[in-house]
Amino acid sequence: MHAVANDAAPLVDAQAFREGMRRFAAGVTLITTVDLESQRFGMTATAVCSVSAVPPTLLVCINRHNSSFEAIRSAGRFAVNVLAAEDRPLADRFASPITADEKFASGLWHEAATGAPILESALTAFDCAVARVVDMGTHGIVFGEIRAIRTRAGDARPLLYARGAYGTFTLEGARPAGAEQLWMPDWRSDEWL
Repeated sequence: MHAVANDAAPLVDAQAFREGMRRFAAGVTLITTVDLESQRFGMTATAVCSVSAVPPTLLVCINRHNSSFEAIRSAGRFAVNVLAAEDRPLADRFASPITADEKFASGLWHEAATGAPILESALTAFDCAVARVVDMGTHGIVFGEIRAIRTRAGDARPLLYARGAYGTFTLEGARPAGAEQLWMPDWRSDEWL
């Protein structure tokens, strides 16, 4: 059975929505691509989500007015570079209205299997082929089938964004006595395949 939305229910206004979303902490990524003329494009994004382990797929939500959106759509490839806390200057740089050459002037970049730019210092880089694009409101939802993954060695802290500011995530210490243990799925388990 599918629930049906009540079309008569009013939508919240855009400002209330933005204010609510500002409280949603999210990992910071750089979405990068190279077009068919070898021009690189990139942007800072937090709207990234896993979709499926089989086939390995993720999605990114990109404003259709951002130049990276059309470049990704036409090139059919992109990378999601998950940033470490020390990469905050790159997050600011890729969120700025500067040229692609200026954006990519910092950081050590490699070419992924698809040709998309991969940041060497990224905690993880997902190299994706565009599987589907869905338009919704002002944004395009780009589904990417993951062709390769590069994971950084070591234990660096991820860069997060919430309430208009950057922060990091620190694992809590031992669980206090009497605290309920949360069930966490083992994504490597055959149970999820």
